[in-house]
Amino acid sequence: MDNEKKIKLLQMIYAGALADSVLRLDTEGILLKVTAEKKQEQLAGGKLRAAQLGIQRPIQVFEILPEIFGCANWKTEQNNEGFKATATNCMLCSLSKKLGAGSPCNIYCLDAMEGLIKGLDENAGYNVISTLWSQNECKVVVKTER
Repeated sequence: MDNEKKIKLLQMIYAGALADSVLRLDTEGILLKVTAEKKQEQLAGGKLRAAQLGIQRPIQVFEILPEIFGCANWKTEQNNEGFKATATNCMLCSLSKKLGAGSPCNIYCLDAMEGLIKGLDENAGYNVISTLWSQNECKVVVKTER
């Protein structure tokens, strides 16, 4: 098996493991509690995690993470205030829906991205407009200082 196929397989296995954990957390009735706790961890560790991943600018969060995890097809569009990021497909969201789990969007994606962005720019605005869990696209608006 070539390296590209191995990476894709590992990405699928990882997304499956995350979807399974969301199912178990949801079944136990603690998904929302754990998500809130994890968000605080993500915000506190965002600066260090960004450095570990080689992310230097907020927009790179939506470029580098898809390269690594292969989960969502994020596209970014810069504007005068920062940028907008949209995704129309997400492997983790699809797998979680198929399993009948709760939403994985915050615990494993959106809160982590917010932590990275605010780790790079503590004054950045981060607004989730929609998610693929309930709508046809995931949309995030990020306002950054210039």
